[in-house]
Amino acid sequence: MTDVFAAMLDLGDKLAAHVLLAASAIALGILVALPLAVWASRNQAVARIALGFASLVQTVPALALLALFFPILLSLRAVFGEGLPTLGFLPALLALALYALLPILRNAVTAREHMEPGVLEAADGVGMTPAQKLRLVEAPLAAPYVMAGIRTAAVWTIGAATLSTTIGQPSLGDPIFAGLQTQNWTLVLAGCFASAGLALVADWLLGMVERGFARGKRVLIWAGTSVALVGIAASLWTLYGPTPGSDDRGQTIAIGAKGFSEQYILARLIGQRLEAQGFEVEYRDGLGSAVAHSAVANGSIEVLVDYTGTIWANEMKRTDNPDRDMMLAEIAAWERDTSGTQVLGRLGFENAYGLAVRQDLARARNLSSIGDLRALAASLTIGGDPEFFERPEWIAVREAYDLQFRATRNFSPTFMYNALVSGDADVIGAYTSDGRIAADNLVILGDPRGAFPNYDAIVLLSSQAATNAEVQAALEPLIGAIDVDAMRAANLSVDRTDAEKLTPDVAAQQLARDIGL
Repeated sequence: MTDVFAAMLDLGDKLAAHVLLAASAIALGILVALPLAVWASRNQAVARIALGFASLVQTVPALALLALFFPILLSLRAVFGEGLPTLGFLPALLALALYALLPILRNAVTAREHMEPGVLEAADGVGMTPAQKLRLVEAPLAAPYVMAGIRTAAVWTIGAATLSTTIGQPSLGDPIFAGLQTQNWTLVLAGCFASAGLALVADWLLGMVERGFARGKRVLIWAGTSVALVGIAASLWTLYGPTPGSDDRGQTIAIGAKGFSEQYILARLIGQRLEAQGFEVEYRDGLGSAVAHSAVANGSIEVLVDYTGTIWANEMKRTDNPDRDMMLAEIAAWERDTSGTQVLGRLGFENAYGLAVRQDLARARNLSSIGDLRALAASLTIGGDPEFFERPEWIAVREAYDLQFRATRNFSPTFMYNALVSGDADVIGAYTSDGRIAADNLVILGDPRGAFPNYDAIVLLSSQAATNAEVQAALEPLIGAIDVDAMRAANLSVDRTDAEKLTPDVAAQQLARDIGL
């Protein structure tokens, strides 16, 4: 537990970002919900529509709601210009504000519906205007119930805000997602404890305000509100206040990373080289493939390591399978022509998808190629990462070898390998540069029909970064420098669970030494 608390002390920036995001979303939810509640209290049709919409939003998983705002904002760029952010704070704010809407709106409408008719009639009888009745009668009577809704919304929002990591917004979800992918349970617990503690503190402060309204004690209202505002101000200072040497800081470069160990390591390797050249670096971790590529294409991030097969099949919608040099040349031309993104070059290794099985199953059933699975597939379960079964590469493999498995199951990349070893899956869509293939004695089945394209790891630079000679100079030494054995060793050093486990930062430093940098 000592390690967990030590890790929590290093989460200051993440905690501050989480506080500002959650507070902003709750505030926006209040600004929308309260006027809507007043309107709904005077119009039954509005009440049904508003509550129905808010309830509908709650049925959408928070992760899906967060991800949905990325393409929405991306499409709005055509109207509002390139300055409209598509990743990070804005989409997270809008999604979480919608998520906070229902409890505030429902409590406010319910409070108004259950007010004593005599009280409202008395207000009308003394000649109060609608505005006076709202301010002097309805608002004070509804305030405790509204605060109860705000308390519920706050707890929901603080919890859901951890998922904003997936769209590039720093939060307490960063250590949770990174810890899950690298099996660093200290980080997972630190992020969970910090998020839970923040939710409890927010609930306690808002509960104080609620009791103040219910008992007519302004001191409780001011005390709870003041402490909350101090916390928000401290978060603003942490993120945006002056820091030692801040006047000497260089340009900030945002580096994207998808949600698995190799991406975390390579992002840190790139970041360390840029920091050595005087750049400030920020990481956008845990991005999905489509989000990550769109982010570098529209300039939301400046640098990304992607894979040729992923771009070829997912972005370019190509189904042919040319040799790797021709594929790279066509990808580079397509990136340049469609978004101005530059392909800096190959890192030197390939991280392909491949179907992997346990060595005992391969021996018992004489499995050496994907085609050998056809006769057995109806009795086997195949596992993949969260996006594997929706990718065109999987569809191409399934059709090329006529595979019909008994069941398909999705796992995070880390647990996908654990599922294969434990027997929860018989086959997985593995990554060929993953160190766990050798560590777990797995067999990668051959692909004689070439259904999977090649997956050379390449460095992409946004159109803005592509014009920065210093960025290119810092990253050029990485091109062609990393072979698959070095990458596998680095991946395994992060994924292992013993005392020799490394963090992605340390693994990146070790990888740099191993390749002579």
